[in-house]
Amino acid sequence: MNPMTTSFVARLRNRDDAAWFELWTVFGPVIRAQLTRWGRGAVGMATVEDLTQDTLTALSGSIDRFDPDRGARFSTWLLSIAKHVLGDELDRRNALKRGGGKRAASLDESFMGRSNDPQPDAEYERLVFQAKVYAAIDAARQESEFLHFEVYRMRVFDGIPGKSVAERLGVSEPTVSRHLQRVRALLRERLLEMITTYSFTEEERGEATSAGLGLDDALFDEALCEIYLRHAGIVADESRLPPG
Repeated sequence: MNPMTTSFVARLRNRDDAAWFELWTVFGPVIRAQLTRWGRGAVGMATVEDLTQDTLTALSGSIDRFDPDRGARFSTWLLSIAKHVLGDELDRRNALKRGGGKRAASLDESFMGRSNDPQPDAEYERLVFQAKVYAAIDAARQESEFLHFEVYRMRVFDGIPGKSVAERLGVSEPTVSRHLQRVRALLRERLLEMITTYSFTEEERGEATSAGLGLDDALFDEALCEIYLRHAGIVADESRLPPG
């Protein structure tokens, strides 16, 4: 693993609360969306939240054994753990209906290699990647001055022409351009950090370029906007999950 990933994993192993909060923030929405998709209405919002936490708890107990050289991407491994905790919950419910009990299966080394279970589809892999991008955007937003990021948000995410942005914010068009460039440069830095930290294979580290997040500024802004709006929708949808 690369140094940034190794450092992050070390923080997780040391039970660094900030590191686990970061992991929860970045991948929590993806796992919640996937569990909701699998649950097909059988599990509600409260249960999905609990199962997401159970997934990350299981991850905490085995992350030091993850070895990408054995054939599985980190996202595939995370998905396998989520399948495990959901299956255990459904088994428990069925056992309760029968009046009996079922001992939870334990996580083992099978999660470290290729599984016979259906592999993650393109939709799941897209969600994992866009979660990293969304985290980079949020990090840049928190680090930027409000006016600077507001210029980028209005110009790129809202698609408002530069002249209109300048008029609304009471600044000149050259100032809009400078703020846009400043925030874009910061976004590139944070994107590289997030991709490097949360990607365990060369394939994952190359996804940004494949998604259009390369050197061309116009293509970068367009791709970033599309990813941001998609993932913002995922995050918003969580608040509309049925209770249960």
